[in-house]
Amino acid sequence: MTHKVRVCGASRFVFVFVEDRVMYGRVKPTVLGAAVLILLAGLPALRTRADDEGHEAHAAHFDHCAKACTECMRECESCARHCVHLVADGKKDHLKTVGTCSDCAEFCAAAAKITSHQGPMAVLVCEACAKACDSCGKECEKFPEDEHMKRCAKACRECAKACRAMVEMIGKESAAK
Repeated sequence: MTHKVRVCGASRFVFVFVEDRVMYGRVKPTVLGAAVLILLAGLPALRTRADDEGHEAHAAHFDHCAKACTECMRECESCARHCVHLVADGKKDHLKTVGTCSDCAEFCAAAAKITSHQGPMAVLVCEACAKACDSCGKECEKFPEDEHMKRCAKACRECAKACRAMVEMIGKESAAK
């Protein structure tokens, strides 16, 4: 007697058929065999509503962080360009913020990419991004009269907060396992 397993179905619902082939070529599906395979394989057909809600909450943290990083990247890129124009106009005190804003934008871009696909390096990149945002925000806050730099500093604070929340959430999940 041989066993043949067929798995059929779409992404959410999966049907498993286990067939016992007997000597004369007759096929008889075995429901018990199918149930055992589903339980052992942990197929998505057995996911509960609580699992779905847990995954949605987990994904929401990543999504929030990716959006905050993307917005901060945009503000930092814009602020770096703004500072280049200020330096060109002779305001040399903005020279440092050209670099901090430009570098911060790069950290934010990397964090946005990795958190958007829930990558395994999310903690590492979010920790680095939060530190870069702290540094950039601190430099931009030195110019409180400049609205452009105020927006950049605000985006940096929000991004750093989202990244730290992301790191904390992942840490709690890892500790719970």
